[in-house]
Amino acid sequence: MRPVLVYTASRIGLFVVTLGVLWLLGLQNPFWLIVISFVISGIASYVLLSKQRDTMSARLSDRIDRPKPHND
Repeated sequence: MRPVLVYTASRIGLFVVTLGVLWLLGLQNPFWLIVISFVISGIASYVLLSKQRDTMSARLSDRIDRPKPHND
């Protein structure tokens, strides 16, 4: 579960940092601030968090492919 939490926390962190930077640069409209922050942080996470995304994907894939115990 740790890779999922690391990736999720990193995505949230990138969003918050992007939001703060845009706000400091003078973007004050809340709607556009959130929309533009979402887009920029999404692109940044695609580039910057590829290792964490691959680790999370492998962990989830292993968990899905694991056979389920039968309670007979």
